[in-house]
Amino acid sequence: MTPVCGAKPVTNPQNPSAEDSLIARYFKPLATDPGAFGLVDDAAVLSSSGDDIVVTTDAVVEGVHYLATDPPDTIARKALRVNLSDLAAKGAVPAGFVLTLALRAKEDSWLRPFADALGEDAREFACPLLGGDTVSTPGPQMISITAFGRVPKGRMVGRTGARPGDRILVTGTIGDAALGLAVLTGGAAAAALASDAAAREALVSRYRVPQPRNVLAQAVREHATAAMDVSDGLAGDLTKLCAASNVSATVEVTSVPLSAAAASLIARNVVCVETLLAGGDDYEVLCTVPPAQVDALVAAGRAAGLAVTAIGTIVAGQQGARFLDGQGQELVLKRLSYSHF
Repeated sequence: MTPVCGAKPVTNPQNPSAEDSLIARYFKPLATDPGAFGLVDDAAVLSSSGDDIVVTTDAVVEGVHYLATDPPDTIARKALRVNLSDLAAKGAVPAGFVLTLALRAKEDSWLRPFADALGEDAREFACPLLGGDTVSTPGPQMISITAFGRVPKGRMVGRTGARPGDRILVTGTIGDAALGLAVLTGGAAAAALASDAAAREALVSRYRVPQPRNVLAQAVREHATAAMDVSDGLAGDLTKLCAASNVSATVEVTSVPLSAAAASLIARNVVCVETLLAGGDDYEVLCTVPPAQVDALVAAGRAAGLAVTAIGTIVAGQQGARFLDGQGQELVLKRLSYSHF
């Protein structure tokens, strides 16, 4: 495997390999950073500029993270954005990414919209392609991205800093992506929203195209004591954060922000609250913030057009996260999050 989109110096430029041609046609235009060397080398250079480099990687696999029928442009955006979401939660500014693409076939009808969308997002989030690898596979298809970000030295926001008394905040709304998948796969939400095309489209979009909260990265870095993105489910991810920080948490479930579509499905008993709390693919920022700094982070979100909501409090102990209903009674969740195994 060669690290820069499988690119090797072409010994006979009149007869490039199929792999080289694929790279030149679809991905070389995305490699705008000088350190990518136009994808003609087998390595790239990422300048640190005196900052710490934050590294994160995520793969999306056909049939696991996206459906075989999903449009290729949405698959490209999801593959990059799930990594950008990690950078946002660390308080990091995107710097670039490398791509590994495992394909069943080299089809322009799939590759062209995939590459175009990937390029658009790379420009929008100022995160250029630096290199990667292309390989063939009998299936399923897989896209793996490793993204790099920059933070001032020693300022990355980890999972280990939460302290008793900190408030728990989350961006956006929770549970929409799980409902979007249910719409696509014929779950209960699909039937319940059969006459509401706008709601179905909004939920499906949240599943297919995450909205990484990079506009809030600096504010997270300035105010949060601990943070992570919600990828596997709010309940499970908060439990992970508590374990890393050696604390517990209490969450008021009625404070968890929901979209109008999700709230309607809950009110109609179409889905239960566990579906939303344990559903994956939200890609919101979950963070803990000292009480005196909550207003500042909420205000930063408001200035960026992004809702930031306080949903609970960090407490001493090692019991993980407790979820309380409107009467203060604990909800016992059978499932906390999505798990691959």
